[in-house]
Order: sequence, then structure tokens, then C-alpha cells
Amino acid sequence: MSVDVDKPAQPPADAPPPAPEPIKAIPVRHYGRWVAALVVLALLALLIRAFAAGKVNWGAIPEYMFNADILRGLRNTLLITVLSMVIGIVLGVILAVMRQSKNPVTSTVAWFYIWFFRGTPVYVQLFLWFNLGLVFQYIDIMPIYKDEWSDFMTPFLCALLGLGLNEAAYMAEICRGGLLAVDEGQTEAAHALGMSHGKTLRRIIVPQAMRVIVPPTGNEVINMLKTSSLVIAVQYYDLLQAAQNVGRDAGPVVEMLVLAAVWYLIATSVLSVGQYYLERYYARGASRQLPPTPIQRLRARFGGVNRSSAGGAA
Repeated sequence: MSVDVDKPAQPPADAPPPAPEPIKAIPVRHYGRWVAALVVLALLALLIRAFAAGKVNWGAIPEYMFNADILRGLRNTLLITVLSMVIGIVLGVILAVMRQSKNPVTSTVAWFYIWFFRGTPVYVQLFLWFNLGLVFQYIDIMPIYKDEWSDFMTPFLCALLGLGLNEAAYMAEICRGGLLAVDEGQTEAAHALGMSHGKTLRRIIVPQAMRVIVPPTGNEVINMLKTSSLVIAVQYYDLLQAAQNVGRDAGPVVEMLVLAAVWYLIATSVLSVGQYYLERYYARGASRQLPPTPIQRLRARFGGVNRSSAGGAA
């Protein structure tokens, strides 16, 4: 006796395949991130609590923010930073070209300069310029200038030479790296067209090398601003010296050091923004699309939020 068993109906041959079931994605639990965030927040809370419990007169910081002596020290710091970087960049370019020269004398002199100034601390170099008066009593540049060394080597000149000549050694290596980053075929093609070596550097090599030179140069400017605090060793009146003088006369010593740190942060932040736009300028032609500026990022973010809010309300 046969028993009929119900068989599932077979779909027709020309029917489309059934749609796949939706994937249920389960996000991965990153417990380590939460633990790390809690640890960082706890340490930050302890740090804030320690400063809040300490005897710090926080009101003295905004009170002396625009003090005449503080502003004078800030002006001198910015001045010595700019002038030292100008010396460093100009002399660094010259030394980089000398290092690549086929003349053994110029290349050796440039190598020795870079070796000496990169191998000795800038603090030692500042003291060296400041105390050369113990060796040379007069400076005699006949027939241009003649005077006593102590009158000629002022604190400003000591700071300028110490920082500028030291920076030139680092800028020389940065510029040399940028020049070497340009393909040699560019130089060979320029020479084949009859261009001189100097014109090839100015019109072909240097514009392309700037993409490599600008980012580390911006970092060197920011580093120079901070390194300028060492000029207190040669009695140059800078921001740190001004903060110490005001703190010693008015009383809030630690608060004035915090104030100096605030001004350094403000100045480095402004320089960082300038560095970003300078890098963006020299990135033209290297990428298909320039990176957005911070203002463009804010507009895109808040513009997208406003559009999505308007769409949800509709």
C-alpha cells in the first residue's frame, strides 16, 4: 500500500533566485578603548584637582597678559625668531648648493660647517659668542668698522648669531634633501635645452623641491620660537626673561611662567596655521585635489548637519 507524501512545490525554471537574508552585523565590543578612556580621564581629573588645590593665583595670568614688559619680551622673541630664520634659510640654501658642488673645497667647507654646528649644542654656541670678548679685545674690519668687542657683540647680536648660524646647518640638510628629491632627469633636460646651472636651479629644481622643503621648514620655525628662550643665557630680553622679571617684582613667579607658556602656545598655534596654508599652496599640481582648509571642513560638517536636520523635519 503506497502512501502519498506531500513534496515541496518546485519553483519554475525561469523564476529569479530568492533574495538573500539581510546580514545581522554585530559591532565588535572594544572594551580596551573604554578602559583606556577611563584611565586617561581619571588622570586628567587628578591633575586638575592638584592644580585647583594648589596655591596658584590664576587671576594673575589674565591680569598680566598684556603687561608692557610681557609684550616687549614677546615682541623681542618674535623678532629674534624671524631674523634668525631668515639667516638660517638664506645661509642654509647656500650651504646646500655648496654641498652638491663638484668643487671639493666648497663642498668640504660646507660639510665642516654643518658638522660643527649640528654637533654642538646651541646653548654652548650662545655662550661662545658671548664670551669671545675674552679672546678678542677689538674687532677690526678695515676700513669699514673698528670697535671694542664688548661694544660690538651686544646681547641681541649674540642671540642672532647663535640661533641663526645654528639653524643654517639644519636648513642646509633640509634644502639638500629637497634638492635631491627632484629627479635628475629634470636637470639633464634643462641642460639639454641650453639652460645654465643657476637658471636650472631657480626655474626647475627649487620650485619642485619646495614641496619637500616647506613642511620641515615650518617645523623649524616653530622649534626656533621655542629655542629662542635660551637667549636668556646671553642676557637678551625675551619673553622668558620678561616673565621672570615680572614674577620676581610682582610676586606670582609660577603664574608668570604659565603666562609665558600661554603666549608661546598662542604664537606656535598661529605659526602652525600659516604652515598649513603654505604647505597647501605648494601642494598645487602634486595632487588632484587640495586638502580642505579648517574653515572648509567646518562648513562641510555643519552644512551637512543642517541639511540632514532639514530633511528629517521635512
